[in-house]
Amino acid sequence: MPELPEVETVRRGLAPWLEGATIERVTLNRADLRFPFPKGLKSALEGQQVTHVGRRAKYLLVGLSGGKTLLSHLGMTGSWRFAEHPIDKPPRYYEPGTEPKHDHMVWTLNHPRHGASHLIYADPRRFGFIDLYDDIGESPYLKGLGPEPLGNQFSAQQMAAAFEGKKAPIKAALLDQRVVAGLGNIYVAEALHRAHILPTIEARTLVTKSGKPKKALEDLAFAVREVLTAAIEVGGSTIRDFRSVEGAGYFQHNFAVYDREGDPCPTPLCKGVVKRIVQSGRSTFYCPACQKAH
Repeated sequence: MPELPEVETVRRGLAPWLEGATIERVTLNRADLRFPFPKGLKSALEGQQVTHVGRRAKYLLVGLSGGKTLLSHLGMTGSWRFAEHPIDKPPRYYEPGTEPKHDHMVWTLNHPRHGASHLIYADPRRFGFIDLYDDIGESPYLKGLGPEPLGNQFSAQQMAAAFEGKKAPIKAALLDQRVVAGLGNIYVAEALHRAHILPTIEARTLVTKSGKPKKALEDLAFAVREVLTAAIEVGGSTIRDFRSVEGAGYFQHNFAVYDREGDPCPTPLCKGVVKRIVQSGRSTFYCPACQKAH
């Protein structure tokens, strides 16, 4: 499932071509994805100008001139792409592995600088969904989310306040979207490895008795920012289904531990081997030699 870097990559790919464009026509090729399309979606979108393309956690947010905001979650296999895309790459209509039968929604666009184009939402497994709000603050998907990990509100002190007295494993604590928004299995594993923290230790052990973050938690906050920034710079990770607006991401080639079971740990001078365990039904990859309890 796409995590923050993948969704941010899609946002950055869409924004230059979508912001300022008028949605002239909407074609719905089916009635639903994971959930039914919002009632009146076609009429609500047609004639609207796109004012901004944003992101909150793992959700894309498309602002419209009439005041409504479209929310898009990509699920496991959802993708947005342009049929005509004037970028410095060969134009392509269908990304590798996609078929026309999976194109569930098409927007006919007219942009004052880029002219006419078609924006397609495809989703082979249909686990993604679309919603529409008069006030995006009322979306149940966004209520209660923690700070953005690349924003100013995210810090070791903020995590210390959330982790104080928390017995859950640090990996589970980081995956809690109320603590930090947008992190998923891949980047939590990578951040914990960069900070040399065992994924199984209790979150509260990274907080002092006075409620301050230990150095390891300071290191973790830095590692989260570092790994997300690095992933965004190369277009996120393409594991199975994810494609950005312009094609595949490349951060999977830089994984230190995720999906690297049995490989030597890449930490300099470490002689450990990457191990895989299962936590809460999900794979966890880590190095038992250089990732420690604190």
